[in-house]
Amino acid sequence: MPARLTMAAVLAAYSLPLGTGQMTFDPQVNLTNCDREPIQIPGSIQPHGCLLACDASATVVLRHSVNAPHMLGLAGDINGQKLHAVLGDEVAHALRNALARTREASRPALSFSVMLPDGQAFDIAAHLFKGTAILEFEPAGASIAEPIELARTLIAQLREIDQTGKLFRDAVRFVRAVLGYDRVMIYQLGADGAGKVVAEAKRGDLESFMGQYFPASDIPQQARALYLRNPIRVISDAQFKTVAIEPVLDPSGEPLDLSYAHLRSVSPVHCEYLCNMGVGASMSISVIVNGELWGLIACHHYAPRTLAMGQRVAAEMFGEFFALHIETLRSRQKLEAAVRVHKALDTIVRNANQSADIDGFFHSRLPRLMSLIPCDGIGMSLQGRWASAGLAVPKAAVPDLLRLADMVTDGRIWASNRLSMVLPSAQAYFSDVSGVLIIPMSQQPRDYLIFFRKEVIETLDWAGDPNKTYDSGALGDRLTPRKSFAIWKETVHQQSLPWTEQDRQFGDAIRTAIVEVVLHNSELLASERSKAEVRQRILNEELNHRVKNILSLIGALVAHPTSESQTLQDYVATLKGRIQALSLAHDQVVRGDGGGRLAMLLEAELSPYRTAAGVIELQGPNVILDARAYSVMALVLHELATNAAKYGALSQAGGKLSVSWAIDAANACAICWRESGGPTVRPPSRTGFGSVLIDRSIPFDLGGTSTVEYYPEGLQGLFRIPAKHLTVAETFEPAIPAAAMTMARVDDTFATRAGLCVLILEDQLVIAVGLEQILNDAHIKHVITANSEAEAMQLLARRTPDVAILDVNLGTGTSISVADELVRRQVPFLFATGYGDGISIPEHLKGVPVARKPYDANSILASLRGLLDR
Repeated sequence: MPARLTMAAVLAAYSLPLGTGQMTFDPQVNLTNCDREPIQIPGSIQPHGCLLACDASATVVLRHSVNAPHMLGLAGDINGQKLHAVLGDEVAHALRNALARTREASRPALSFSVMLPDGQAFDIAAHLFKGTAILEFEPAGASIAEPIELARTLIAQLREIDQTGKLFRDAVRFVRAVLGYDRVMIYQLGADGAGKVVAEAKRGDLESFMGQYFPASDIPQQARALYLRNPIRVISDAQFKTVAIEPVLDPSGEPLDLSYAHLRSVSPVHCEYLCNMGVGASMSISVIVNGELWGLIACHHYAPRTLAMGQRVAAEMFGEFFALHIETLRSRQKLEAAVRVHKALDTIVRNANQSADIDGFFHSRLPRLMSLIPCDGIGMSLQGRWASAGLAVPKAAVPDLLRLADMVTDGRIWASNRLSMVLPSAQAYFSDVSGVLIIPMSQQPRDYLIFFRKEVIETLDWAGDPNKTYDSGALGDRLTPRKSFAIWKETVHQQSLPWTEQDRQFGDAIRTAIVEVVLHNSELLASERSKAEVRQRILNEELNHRVKNILSLIGALVAHPTSESQTLQDYVATLKGRIQALSLAHDQVVRGDGGGRLAMLLEAELSPYRTAAGVIELQGPNVILDARAYSVMALVLHELATNAAKYGALSQAGGKLSVSWAIDAANACAICWRESGGPTVRPPSRTGFGSVLIDRSIPFDLGGTSTVEYYPEGLQGLFRIPAKHLTVAETFEPAIPAAAMTMARVDDTFATRAGLCVLILEDQLVIAVGLEQILNDAHIKHVITANSEAEAMQLLARRTPDVAILDVNLGTGTSISVADELVRRQVPFLFATGYGDGISIPEHLKGVPVARKPYDANSILASLRGLLDR
């Protein structure tokens, strides 16, 4: 883009070589040393005004521009004369008063339409600098009210604008309309000094410079310093004849410093540039934000144009308002962006804390994180996994980039807009990625969030005519706009837009949020591990306790006294029934998650101990417990029953147990457990796990009460379950003892089914042999047994059975594929399982009968007969 083309109107800070007359080019001033040119002491001024330099008290004239006598209507030598003798007492007095009111040289005292003794009216600017009072005279313009009205007009049009883009667009339009220049542009300077045309208003037949860039070298450092000191700079004629100051040096050999003089002359380098473009006049307004040069409002005119002092004052006032408005909007935008970022981060943190997969969560949120900082792409390395969104480095380049991150971050954010300067291998992809902002996600060098920016020239939007050429002058073709643009492209090669302080602040906020999530997740994992360890210990203790109880119960059942007339066959049948009932009771406890009837729960727990009629008595209404109460009472009643069987009324012949329950006045269920006829009861010497369950489960989990009394004649327990955990059904369904459901004999009807074939799929040999024995005792002679799915399928390939018994869960899988094959062959079968209801059984097989382990001969044979009868 035509850097120097756009800067032609604003480089008015350059000086002229010492001398007078037609502007000529000093061979000592060239393109290699113009940045060292002492532009504040040019020794000459522009010809649209004249200048007097006096002592500090503005009493004696020490120097003057050589056009001052003619312009002011003076005769003879001016230097050495009293100021009042030159300008008259009244004007001299007024100027001295004006200087007394001036606090700083950058704010000259302005006097409008001052009438001199010869009858001419002048606008006069006066300032004091380095011990010299400098007075600048220009022919009077409009009245003093004009600059105020112009400024009011400009400011009124822009004060309500709340978007920077609209502010820029409207500002150039209004400045052009009010000041009458052919082209008005706004340049914004970047952090590196390079600039861009961000707004333009122009005459219709002119090419556009909108969106074009220029290098930082187009405005030398001393020129930038002068733009800060003197915010308005006017060149009324690019081909003006310079006017020398007499004398150039004072008696001490010092030139006159014109840093704050409006009439200060212009560098030949800049004037040639203006001439190359055909620009006849220019004016610039410095935009100073927070004490720094933010940019310039630059005006071009394609013929000579002089701006009166009043118009300059209006432009200066507008420039200050414009800068304040930019500062206000920028602060508001920063605040809004900060609020937006922190709101987004709060949402991310909240959602992340509820996510079980932190890695997957952050990888899925990359597009959202990418929107928080201006960038072209984003990448994340987390737990050794790389993911990216938008424009990112090639995957093969990621290891090198992560090694760089390990070296440079040191736990802090690190950014570069010249990645290839610090990572030579990045030259292979600089057009895609030239800038990176690296955010460490942990204290250890491992996890990083990286924002990417592409090479800045990739963002170029050429708005002018790329084929247009311009004349070259005495200083060469570098002063043509396209050559300047080529210099800019070379300057920014392999660079991205720089990362701002706000980018870094947002990056730090992102890092804080991510670290918070990671730490929170680590704490949760540690907490869950701790809780899991506690739960595992409790589970192990309960499992150990239950297993011991079951083994003790089985031992007690085996050793339980029998009548002398009982045969061994009857004893074995009774023992098998009790063990089967014990298994059913255990299943009822396991399957109690859905709640159920209190009577059924009692039957399930106590059925193994019904050795004779009247030993156990149950009485109460049809109370239905919810899932929580059912689960708690299952544990409590199991402990009471096993203790009664091992030590209490059910441990010897003649003992009795009575359990009754009723609904009290508070609609709670009061349960009374009474034992009698057993061994003499003594309170336990120590509190075991079972006693803790009985004493504390109901109060702790249900908010009820639990009391156990140890009377010599028998244990008595009183338990109360709050009303919120139960309902009472109006009709009573009598409980059927679980043992009784399986104790009925099955007729020996299988003997009449000659050739009946039964398939058994069971991975436990002892269980399989026991099942074979049950079938053989029922006169079923053809039994084929398999211990795996594969073996069962092989057997089915040779023979189709009449009926089958399938263990659902095998050691290395399930029997579902075998079940599907039997369904296809229309062979009836039942599932066998030691798990709870329907576990591991798919939906399409839910209608298949289920037999529970350990097997009871009567229930198995009854189930098989039911399958065959259907």
